[in-house]
Amino acid sequence: LAGRPAFVMEPPVSLRRPGPLPWVWYAPTLPGLPSEAENWMFERFQRAGIAIAGIDVGESYGSPAGTALFQKLYDELTGKRNYARRPVLLARSRGGLMLYNWAVEHPDSVGGVAGIYPVCNLASYPGLARAAPAYQMTADQLRDRLAQQNPVDRLASLAEAQVPCFIFMATGTRWCPWSRTRPCWPNVTGNWGGRSNWKWSLGRGTICGVVGSNPKPWSIS
Repeated sequence: LAGRPAFVMEPPVSLRRPGPLPWVWYAPTLPGLPSEAENWMFERFQRAGIAIAGIDVGESYGSPAGTALFQKLYDELTGKRNYARRPVLLARSRGGLMLYNWAVEHPDSVGGVAGIYPVCNLASYPGLARAAPAYQMTADQLRDRLAQQNPVDRLASLAEAQVPCFIFMATGTRWCPWSRTRPCWPNVTGNWGGRSNWKWSLGRGTICGVVGSNPKPWSIS
C-alpha cells in the first residue's frame, strides 16, 4: 500500500458479523513485528469476528510522514474494504508513538486506545537525537517543538471525544523503563480530563491502568 508493506488478518466468513468488519489496528509493523508473542491475542480477535491490520512505515517514531501513511491504510480499509470506521488501536512499545500521534488527529475515528508498554514520550525513547531525522528536524528543533509532536502532550482531543484508554506498562523493560515513563502519566491523566486508577505489582513487573474517569464504552464500529 503506497509502496509500503501492509497486512490484514481477517476472521473466517462464518464468524463475521453483518455490516462493516470490526478491526484492531496494530503497531509497529516492522520486520519481526507483529511477532509470535501476539498470536494468542490475534487468534482470539479472529474467533470473535475481529480483523487485525497494520502497515510498515519504517522507524517513523510518530512523524507526520508516518501518520500520513497510516491515514492511507485507514482510507483503504474503511473506504474500499468495508472495515469499521472506528478501530481499536493496539500499540506495542514504539508503536505508541505511531498510533497515538495518528489518533490525536482523528479522535472521531478511534473506538479505543490500548497499549502494551507503549512509548508515549519521544524524549524517553528513542531520544530526540535519534527521532529528529524522522521529523526532518535537528534535535534542537525537535526539542523546541516537542509539545506539538509528542503523543503524551497531545491527548486533549482524545479526552474531549471520551475515547477509552487501557494501558499495560512493564517495570523492567529495557526500552521503555517505568522510571522514565511514570513521570509522563500525570500529563496523560490531566489531559484526559479525569483521574487514572492504577494497579501494579513490582514482583510481576506489570502495571495496568485505565485512563479517564468516565470514558465511553469500548466500541469497534
